Amino acid sequence: MAAGYLRDLTGGAVDVYSAGSEPADSLNPVAVQAMLEDGIDITGAAPRILTPDAVLHADVVITMGCGDVCPVFPGKRYEDWDLSDPAGLDLAEVRPIRDEIRQRVEALISELGQ
Repeated sequence: MAAGYLRDLTGGAVDVYSAGSEPADSLNPVAVQAMLEDGIDITGAAPRILTPDAVLHADVVITMGCGDVCPVFPGKRYEDWDLSDPAGLDLAEVRPIRDEIRQRVEALISELGQ
């Protein structure tokens, strides 16, 4: 969801790579539905494993609870967003998570001057 917002709200001006330390086999259909409600289609995305190379080439690394599993390189900007996992939740429960993600992405975009 965060990657979808970042791509959409910057008009593609920011390169976004989304991955996880323990990615699911497929996108959460409820998260897809929640994003569609906000006009953003993330159906083309696919869960991927986070690699050290991806982190090495990033300017900002946003994590969502991966802890010690995520690769860490000196000099990189890291932020850990403590958010509820939408897995297994219904749409009404995912909406507030989606909205918080949007707020955080908007704040990040503002900080980056985009």
